[in-house]
Amino acid sequence: MDRNPSPPPPGRDEEEEEVAGGDCIGSTVYSKHWLFGVLSGLIQIVSPENTKSSSDDEEQQMELDEEMENEICRVWDMSMDEDVALFLQEFNAPDIFMGVLARSKCPRLREICVGILGNMACFQEICVSISSDKNLGQVLLHCLYDSDPPTLLETSRLLLTCLSQAEVASVWVERIREHPAIYDSICFIMSSSTNVDLLVKVGEVVDKLFDLDEKLMLEWVRNGATQPLDQPQEESEEQPVFRLVPCILEAAKQVRSENPEWLDVYMHILQLLTTVDDGIQAIVHCPDTGKDIWNLLFDLVCHEFCQSDDPPIILQEQKTVVASVFSVLSAIYASQTEQEYLKIEKVDLPLIDSLIRVLQNMEQCQKKPENSAEANTEETKKTDLTQDDFHLKILKDILCEFLSNIFQALTKETVAQGVKEGQLSKQKCSSAFQNLLPFYSPVVEDFIKILREVDKALADDLEKNFPSLKVQT
Repeated sequence: MDRNPSPPPPGRDEEEEEVAGGDCIGSTVYSKHWLFGVLSGLIQIVSPENTKSSSDDEEQQMELDEEMENEICRVWDMSMDEDVALFLQEFNAPDIFMGVLARSKCPRLREICVGILGNMACFQEICVSISSDKNLGQVLLHCLYDSDPPTLLETSRLLLTCLSQAEVASVWVERIREHPAIYDSICFIMSSSTNVDLLVKVGEVVDKLFDLDEKLMLEWVRNGATQPLDQPQEESEEQPVFRLVPCILEAAKQVRSENPEWLDVYMHILQLLTTVDDGIQAIVHCPDTGKDIWNLLFDLVCHEFCQSDDPPIILQEQKTVVASVFSVLSAIYASQTEQEYLKIEKVDLPLIDSLIRVLQNMEQCQKKPENSAEANTEETKKTDLTQDDFHLKILKDILCEFLSNIFQALTKETVAQGVKEGQLSKQKCSSAFQNLLPFYSPVVEDFIKILREVDKALADDLEKNFPSLKVQT
């Protein structure tokens, strides 16, 4: 996020004078007296006398005095310190900021005030206090209707911080549920904003909300998804249909255009939607959007993530987003196979190629270092390895289930084409079998039967390498 640099710290003489006078905040060198002055200045800005100006002064109200901006920016930086944050809380600074947000029309000032509250909320005690203030909560949620992207970004950051605190998360979920207009605002941001920082942060808020409350997720999925039974079709043409999913798609496209690796949060939102039937239906049955989502995800796995010229270790960086993408593709594939964009000859072989390539990369990632001493030098490395193994196991489960579903749908003609073009070579089939067996033995055995009709020698070789297979010839 772009913002003006903070001003230089006070001169040495000024600092020494403040320290000598016992003016420091906690263990910092920040001055209480100076901070009182800045907050008093804020109070003056939003005092009734100053806010009841004529319309001629409206343009001036939109601007922030440079000196005041520099000073309040310094408070923004200082508020990352816990002693300063606690002092601000003790001085009732949140009430001052609430007054600014309720009365000021200056976008920069509003952004900074929300940003300071966001820093303060990083500390649990203050987060609980801010969250318990109903009036402040209402004002902060109202900031989501703002048209200023930096203010929206800071508001989203603050909300995400509060939603991440278990003690107060439910308070914010309930408040958001009580304000239906927040859904409209978030949908508007996702569908129209070109600010990728804002899109990612709003996506993180939505992802956290859905993770915390499935009921809210269902409400948002269904919002605008159905038309009243007594409304004629011709009158409903302009009504939104499955609004949430198209908005998520638009946001994902915009984020991808800047950096595909930032797609993680939107892919996880789609993955959460596929955990409920209404979510899958919203993706698959939404006019055009189902196809567009499939095409986006299909392109990501076939041309973006874990490509043949990438080092296998890149999977460690991409494992969560790759898992989400394949999980959504698998859910769409399993639920709506009659769609034109899912015709076997068009998608199965490229998907098989991508799935097997990721599985092969995974095998490389899970190989232990030759020097065991290096692998066990620190306890933290063991913890990280366990965490990596956990995420890779989830990814493997998703890949194998999807691969087995595709194998079951393969026709003799598609298998023949795959053998000819290399997607079903001996090496790739072996990698697939190694991961599918023994849990998907019936699927592999049925595939071998089809393969035998296409290439008996290849089928015999694979049977020899995997003696556990019981294929009736």
